[in-house]
Amino acid sequence: MLTHTDLPRSQWLRLWTALPADRVRTAADELSKRYVVEDIELPQSGLGLLPLNDGALGEAYYLGEIPLARAHVRIADGAGKAVEGGAIIMDDRARLARSLAILDGVLAAGLPGFETARTLLNEGAEKIREITVDRQKLMAATRVDFSLLGTTDEEDDDA
Repeated sequence: MLTHTDLPRSQWLRLWTALPADRVRTAADELSKRYVVEDIELPQSGLGLLPLNDGALGEAYYLGEIPLARAHVRIADGAGKAVEGGAIIMDDRARLARSLAILDGVLAAGLPGFETARTLLNEGAEKIREITVDRQKLMAATRVDFSLLGTTDEEDDDA
């Protein structure tokens, strides 16, 4: 079992979003009952432009739009301790981003109840491992061996 200190914080959102959204929201709702959670910025969702640079001329252009949601929260306990959590995800669900921000803040600060967030982190890591194994199997099953092409001498029958 991994601990949250074994994984960089930059990976936490990826692992949590591998799980069903209702599990994440339920955990965050339970943690919200223990603390005062206030939005530093209102959770938002929308579209972001994905910029790329043209290889020939080096000019920027926009490849397309991607859904984005973000949230930034302050979590305070009754003893005057306050921490912040945040989330930016490629998804259009602002409520999910807020739930992830709550998990992020609680786990990063090690507030009581962080074990719930850590458990979800481990479940997400296991889910990512399963997805990776499935993808590797699929890649192996569809691999084509081109080494045999062109090894036979074909005679041209030009009559």
